[in-house]
Amino acid sequence: MPDNIAFLTNRTQLGHVGRALGSSTRPAWAIAVLASVLIFTTVVDVLGNLLVIISVFRNRKLRNAGEISGFLMGLSVIGSVFNITGIAINRYCYICHSFAYGRLYSYRNTLLLVALIWTLTILAILPNFFVGSLSYDPRVYSCTFTQTVSSSYTVVVVVVHFLVPIAVVTFCYLRIFVLVIQVRRKVKSEERSRLRPSDLRNFVTMFVVFVLFAICWAPLNLIGLVVAIDPEVMAPRVPEWLFVVSYFMAYFNSCLNAIIYGLLNRNFRKEYKRIVTSVWIPRRFVTETSKAATDGMKSKPSPAINNNE
Repeated sequence: MPDNIAFLTNRTQLGHVGRALGSSTRPAWAIAVLASVLIFTTVVDVLGNLLVIISVFRNRKLRNAGEISGFLMGLSVIGSVFNITGIAINRYCYICHSFAYGRLYSYRNTLLLVALIWTLTILAILPNFFVGSLSYDPRVYSCTFTQTVSSSYTVVVVVVHFLVPIAVVTFCYLRIFVLVIQVRRKVKSEERSRLRPSDLRNFVTMFVVFVLFAICWAPLNLIGLVVAIDPEVMAPRVPEWLFVVSYFMAYFNSCLNAIIYGLLNRNFRKEYKRIVTSVWIPRRFVTETSKAATDGMKSKPSPAINNNE
C-alpha cells in the first residue's frame, strides 16, 4: 500500500509539473502567430505531399523501389526517421556494395523491408498507450509526447527513435561520401560506371532530407534528454519559448520534403508544374492522370530507370 501511495504521489507531482509548464499566459498576438504557423505548416504539408503522391502516380519514372519508403515519410514521426534510415541503408548498399544490390533489394525484399519499417513503427508507438505519455500540451495547442511522465521511457524514445537512426544514417552517408571522393580520384575505377551523375543527385537529395530532419528534430530531443535527468527540477527550467520553438521546428520538418524534391529533382519539378497548370483545367488534369495510370499498368518501370535523369 505505501508503494502504491508513493507511485500515485509521484504521478500527481509530475502532472502538476506538466500543467505548470503550460499555465503561463500569452498575449493575443503570440497566440495568433503560433496558430498561423501551425495552419501554414499543415497546409504546405498536405499540399506538398499531395503533389508528391500525384507526381508518382502520373510519372512512372518516379516509381522505383528505392524511393517507395521516401514517399511514405511524413505519415508519422517515427515512420519518418525509420524511413530515412532505410533509405540511407539502401543508398549505401547501392553505391558501396553495387554488385550485391540487385540481390539484396529485389522487388520481394524491398516490399519486405517496407513492411518491416512500418511494423517496427507500430511496435514503437504502442508503448505510449501503456505509459500514458500522450497528452494535451497547452504550450503548443496539441496532443503530444509528454517528456515528464517517465524519465526512463523518454531516454529510450530519444535513443531508439533519434540517436541510433541518426548514427546509422551518418555512417551510411559518410561511407558514400568517402567512396565518391575515391572514385573521383580514380582510386576505384571499376566503380565509375556505377556512379552516374543521376545517382549522385539522388544521394544529394536524400542527404539534404536527412540533414534537415536532424536539424529540425535535434533541439526537441535534446530537451527531452535534459528533462529526463530530473523531470521535477529540469522541466520548469526549460524556457517555454525554447520548447515551443523546438516543437514547431520539428513540426515544420514534415512539409520540407516536398519542397526539397521540387528543388533538387528535375522530374518532380516538371510534374509539379504540370499538375499546378492542369489543376486550372480540370478536364485536362483528369485526362492526363488517367493516361498516366493506364501507362503504368501496361509497363513496369525498370530498376535501371532513374527518377532524377
